Amino acid sequence: MIGFITHGATLVFYAALFPRLARNTAHARRLRDIYEQGEISVEEYEREESLVKNHISNISMAHSSVGCIITLALNFSILLPRAGDPKVDNYVLVLTNGYWVLLGIWWFIFQQPRPGSPLPKGEHYVAIGWKRTWMALKQYKQLPHTFIYLTVVFLLADGFNTTGTLVYICQSDRFQFSLLQNTYLGLVQVVVSIMSTLGFWYIQRYWKIPTKKMFAVTNVATILIPLWGMIGLWTTKFGFHNVWEFWAYNVISGLFQVPYYAFSQTMMAELTPPGFDNMFFGLFGLSNRASSLIGPNVVQAIIDSSGNNWKGFPFLFALCTAACGVLWFGVDVQKGRRDAIIWAAKQRSHGQTDASKSEIDTEGSPKKKL
Repeated sequence: MIGFITHGATLVFYAALFPRLARNTAHARRLRDIYEQGEISVEEYEREESLVKNHISNISMAHSSVGCIITLALNFSILLPRAGDPKVDNYVLVLTNGYWVLLGIWWFIFQQPRPGSPLPKGEHYVAIGWKRTWMALKQYKQLPHTFIYLTVVFLLADGFNTTGTLVYICQSDRFQFSLLQNTYLGLVQVVVSIMSTLGFWYIQRYWKIPTKKMFAVTNVATILIPLWGMIGLWTTKFGFHNVWEFWAYNVISGLFQVPYYAFSQTMMAELTPPGFDNMFFGLFGLSNRASSLIGPNVVQAIIDSSGNNWKGFPFLFALCTAACGVLWFGVDVQKGRRDAIIWAAKQRSHGQTDASKSEIDTEGSPKKKL
């Protein structure tokens, strides 16, 4: 449990750095300069800045998948030669955790001091995070599209994560895959995800497709996979009843899963007020993880009452379809982005931000009125 908590917190605040990085790349600064000089329209500026964010998000996700391949290859170095050892799974867990320690410890040794804003007088490190979260939640009227998107993320994460868990339950119900076989499945998914992430990015860059449309395409899998499982209620020839379907599932997950995470992260960056990245990415992380308290419990109740694992798929299909509908019809990224910039400017005028003064000076909100 501690491992999952710390891992989740690490991912949230790691992701919160990327919109600030995107705003301060050489290309983004150059875009900002020519926009402020009136050489390009606001629409072109927003489109090009969005592509900068997508580039960083997609390439970083592809690199993450490369790291997964390395980890899986290390796992094979134990799984294959010691396949008959009853403790082989334990050895692999030790190796995987050692990989984390080996690569993570250097951060604590070589990290440079990067102080943020000082702690406000009368505040405490334990309480201020919760206060900031509450403060952010109260802004829903001023940032409607940001909060509608957070609701979408909550529903999608609920459906997406619970669907993956239910597929694994169906797999375990019919077949006993060893850790070695599951590692092969994971390797297939990761290799496909690298190709799909780069492919999605090149398609987006070539045709300059907005983030929302790319994200909507990746959500096809969130609807089709529970629909796939739903078919298994009426036939055993299709619908996660065959070994080949679990291989196919990992291929399809690889095609859409990592791009889904990349574009969902970019959407959040576009709807986050500049200078308040940690605050709103904290809500983004909560939306992703708090959802896992609801979906699994509802599906488990359905399974317990029916005695059929496949009965959980209709609920997940309805949930994912509803979330995709809200995303498409309820979230206006352009308006939400401009609302976020206006809101951030008002907060800065009152001296409130989660960035340091030097960071605020380079945050990059265009000086021209949007």
